[in-house]
Amino acid sequence: MLAAVTLLIVSWIPGAVIFRAPCAARDRRAALAIEERAFWQVILSVALSLAIVLALAAAHRYSFARLLLADGAVAVVVAVVSRFRLRLGRAAARPGWTIAFPIALIALGAWRFFPPAEYVIGGKDPGVYVNAGIQIAQRGTLVVQDDAVASVPAFARDLFFPQHAGQPYYSVRFMGFFIQDPATGAVISQFPHLYPASIAIGYGLDGLSGAREAIGVWAILGVLAVYFAGARLFGEAAAFAGAGLLALNVVEVWFSRYPNAEMVMQALMFAAVLATARAHVDGDPFFAPVAGALLPLLLFLRIDVVLAMAAVIGGVVLLYVRRVPSRASFWLPLAAGCALAAWYFTGPMRAYVARPMAFVQHFAVWQYALLAAAVLAVVGLLASAVRSRRLSAWIAVVTPTALCFVVVALAIYAEAFRAPSRWIAPHDAYALRTFAAFYLTVPALIAALIGLVVIGRRVFWRDPALIVMVCGFCVFFFYKIRIVPDHFWMARRFLPVILPGMLLFTGAAAFAGARRREVTSVGDPAASWRRPIVRRLIGLAFVAVLSSQYARASAPLLKHVEYAGIIPRLERLSSSIGDDDLLVTESRNASDIHVLALPLAYIYARNVLVLSTPVPDKPTFAQFLAWAHTKYRRVLFLGGGGTDLLSSRWSVEPLASDRFQVPEYDSPSNAYPRFVRQKEFDYGIYALEPPRANAPSGFDLDVGVRDDLHVLRFHAKEESQGHTFRWSRDRSYVSIVHLTPANRTVTIWMNNGGRPANASPATVRILLDGHLLGAAFVTDGYHAYTVSIPPAVASAAAATGEPVRLTLETPTWNPQRALGAPDDRDLGVMVDRVTIQ
Repeated sequence: MLAAVTLLIVSWIPGAVIFRAPCAARDRRAALAIEERAFWQVILSVALSLAIVLALAAAHRYSFARLLLADGAVAVVVAVVSRFRLRLGRAAARPGWTIAFPIALIALGAWRFFPPAEYVIGGKDPGVYVNAGIQIAQRGTLVVQDDAVASVPAFARDLFFPQHAGQPYYSVRFMGFFIQDPATGAVISQFPHLYPASIAIGYGLDGLSGAREAIGVWAILGVLAVYFAGARLFGEAAAFAGAGLLALNVVEVWFSRYPNAEMVMQALMFAAVLATARAHVDGDPFFAPVAGALLPLLLFLRIDVVLAMAAVIGGVVLLYVRRVPSRASFWLPLAAGCALAAWYFTGPMRAYVARPMAFVQHFAVWQYALLAAAVLAVVGLLASAVRSRRLSAWIAVVTPTALCFVVVALAIYAEAFRAPSRWIAPHDAYALRTFAAFYLTVPALIAALIGLVVIGRRVFWRDPALIVMVCGFCVFFFYKIRIVPDHFWMARRFLPVILPGMLLFTGAAAFAGARRREVTSVGDPAASWRRPIVRRLIGLAFVAVLSSQYARASAPLLKHVEYAGIIPRLERLSSSIGDDDLLVTESRNASDIHVLALPLAYIYARNVLVLSTPVPDKPTFAQFLAWAHTKYRRVLFLGGGGTDLLSSRWSVEPLASDRFQVPEYDSPSNAYPRFVRQKEFDYGIYALEPPRANAPSGFDLDVGVRDDLHVLRFHAKEESQGHTFRWSRDRSYVSIVHLTPANRTVTIWMNNGGRPANASPATVRILLDGHLLGAAFVTDGYHAYTVSIPPAVASAAAATGEPVRLTLETPTWNPQRALGAPDDRDLGVMVDRVTIQ
């Protein structure tokens, strides 16, 4: 009951009170369909809650309790000022049969958009969003004061976060998190905080599960926003077809379960466009400040929202041609929100806008002049149109046709003729073709262009902002959308506007004329009603076929949860690390283990540092360990085999090891995903302690068993036929500790692993401290291969008192290329054991 009440407070009650307030011609919005009224009440509540979270977090004062108090206070104040006259009364439209459309879309989304991915690890954008949101929930601020960073002595900072000269931040804490000041530990996420703010709300509602499920809620709101914007412009049937196709589309289903900002942009952008049309075309004054507030709120989500804002503002300005003035209540909140966004981007998020600012600053003088001339020409033309009715009428007629002609011409060029050249990269040249082939389908692209030309051109002035926005995004992003270099699941720049916009145009083409009765004054009366019905049946059949294709493509995703099971593994790992322990993990250049460091630090509140290199400076690290043992109970190391961290200056005690796999969908470049892979995590936990007094005289390493600190540039641990082993690479290393002048032989147990005849022989060159000891021709099966250590080499290596590197150089082979097997690794030999006597 408490959870239900809190959910209503953050997602419905404030918006319902504001929407029902007796102001700004309440009867006009009361006449809206009941389903759209409910949608607006939710959108208003969500937008208000997000704004409150951002404001409180910017002031370092956010908590879920304060959010509930603020939402409740807004609702109470509005109700009191309204004297509790919140009933819509007789002006409220009664439910009609069209209420079934949004209900069906909600049910479809609830079925297809859940359960969400367990993407809480670092390394990519999704983990950054989730951990940033949870940090807002836990610490109540945008800029985190990270005690683990602040505690690191100045002499040791380069071990973990070396300064990045010439950047608007000091260094990188984790991938996607910037250190602003190492002395205070000030850290901020790389991406804007609107989506993380919703994750913080989800975390307050239902912990980590609520944080993950936030993206599915956004996806449902996005589909609804597309439906309501389309229903106003094209009619309910066309909008339902477009929104339904969107909910079935494979990439929409994927990103509805995968943390990303595009789903948030889809929901709020189409809501803002709908509010703009309601305010300026339909003349409803209530929606002017709503649109003016939603647009700048989106600036706290993604910088490319600027393009959408420009399109919406352009649509509002275009309405002057039709003698439709804009409202001050639209411009005032828009200006105030943009001013806050300017502070946000020049202050906390200055690192985020550094690249786009550099892009603009590198414009040539002629580019600035051309841009200024274009703006002046448009302003002059519109000003002239306002004074001249003839020019105004001409622009009103020409603008929709000219826009459609340009878009169709560019689409034909991009789909059929655009090719790579000296000036056009292949992924840019083929952007539209890739989008149509992988995500939309070519028939849907053709239908969308037909819908734009036939229907969109006719209804252009009912919502110029929406049509200009979709067309502008298409031209801009298909010019350089970078679909191909990113794998299938990362190409999402078309997701917020282009995909839903094209599907709305597709629905409009399929159900053309469904909004109005088409009769003729001459000819066969029977034909006058048969023609629309036949056309609609054809459109319905087309939508059904396309829906079937979309549903079939996305069906494998319904049973897939990306990284399912990783949260229990992280909880188990976190429980083995105390609040007074320090965990050092290996660097991004060593293995994928570093991705576990982010949630351990920012979800489970462990003291974690990530090495900046696989080969840290050992004297500095020894000095750091001496300091760390005075502050922490234990200093632990988490690694998977790729860090040179053995030294006589400290000892290493194995504590535990684990190996597990989680599902990860296939993600090829320029190809359709085929199956679910298993992403493996293989790591050991070691205690870094003061050096031992008595070191053993020999060396015996069972490869594949707690060997992570001894091996470099090997593949992951494996076990087969009772042997633990690792595959070597073209050049792999074993760190040898406790070498003495009396040691004379190196013995390595190896197996060529069934190397095919068409691969080069498995001849392994063995070097110790850079000196060639000999070579071994490795055959099938595990055998011991022994080489001698010259006395001079043993004495020189032992004199350093430090570990010595044993190098294995092997010609590699690739099972995928040689045998057509799924394994695409470059393999050397299977190494089972290494001993020195």
